[in-house]
Amino acid sequence: MNIFDKFQPLAQTRQAMAEKAGAFFNIVMEEVLSATEAVIDGRRVILAGSNNYLGLSFNRQCIEAACVAAREAGTGTTGSRMANGTLSGHVALERELSDFFGRSSTIVFSTGYIANLAMLSTVVGPGEVILLDADCHASIYDGCRLGSAEVIRFRHNDPGDLEKRLRRLQKRETNVLIVVEGLYSMLGDRAPLVEIAALKAQYGACLLVDEAHSLGVIGENGRGLAEEAGVEGEVDFVVGTFSKSLGTIGGFCTSSHPELDLIRYASRPYVFTASTAPSVIASTREALGVIRSQPELRHRLWEGAERLYQRLEEEGFRLGPEPSPVIAARFDDVDRAFAIWNGLLERGVYVNMVLPPATPDGGALLRCSLNAEHTRSQIDRIGDAYASLKHLA
Repeated sequence: MNIFDKFQPLAQTRQAMAEKAGAFFNIVMEEVLSATEAVIDGRRVILAGSNNYLGLSFNRQCIEAACVAAREAGTGTTGSRMANGTLSGHVALERELSDFFGRSSTIVFSTGYIANLAMLSTVVGPGEVILLDADCHASIYDGCRLGSAEVIRFRHNDPGDLEKRLRRLQKRETNVLIVVEGLYSMLGDRAPLVEIAALKAQYGACLLVDEAHSLGVIGENGRGLAEEAGVEGEVDFVVGTFSKSLGTIGGFCTSSHPELDLIRYASRPYVFTASTAPSVIASTREALGVIRSQPELRHRLWEGAERLYQRLEEEGFRLGPEPSPVIAARFDDVDRAFAIWNGLLERGVYVNMVLPPATPDGGALLRCSLNAEHTRSQIDRIGDAYASLKHLA
């Protein structure tokens, strides 16, 4: 028996799909021209699938800050935060994130994925329970698997189902952590956070909200759904990433629990991962300042998102439940999704195609994510490309 034999069903599925998928399995960004355009297979295309919500990956101040930090502190730390990998920039970013969120302390991690691994595998332990929304991100599921707590799912965005499970757990007199996202990455829908926060308080649980896709996007100050919903005081832990609105890579958890700092000593993903490069930290700090000082970027993002959502809805595409920077067209037939994805690429528009099991309902998604730098003309071109292919839907 070959060690790779177990992958044969996957290989066969991939081969069958490759015959229909065109360039899907071989997409290379040959050149990234801006926050909104790239070159794929020699063709200039509109980037409408990058999660770069505020377009800050090409912000001049962010780039310059990264260059200065690389010249002054080198290209990497070559060590974990517990060894030689904590530089003054890491400490400054943690302090600035705490100030931004109005929390007492923050831990910066090397990626958003690692932030979820670290928190969910460490905060909740044997005999305790994690209640998580069924549509949570893979990093949340993996963090739960890495830990030793019992994991119970509740139906997506269903406070009634959550309460039923909380009521049952009352008899066990154990600690419970509720885990939800602010803005869900596949369909762009919001969690019913007001209701969830009320249940959290009623049943004496803790609440962790992953604001990965809502940081910089939602809330008067861009702090995410908890700010918009007015329930920041009920959220024990806010987890997020730098790889969306902040335009870099990294992750964080912020909290007003003084014990948060103990996670640094108890979490294997934190202790044994090399820390983020100085250039990335410097760029992230600059991007955080932009979020705080330029709310017009957020306003422009939403204007474009609402414009495209309305256009695709009028063209008859089946979309996620509400307008957001994530606009997902839903398909029961994977072959049709492939055909439209290929057609969009031929028309100079790149979007994400998401296939089962990553999709919420077992179908396929064409997932468009806009950013503040998309012009009205580009948004209309995206809409026109979809419209020209609606006969395939």
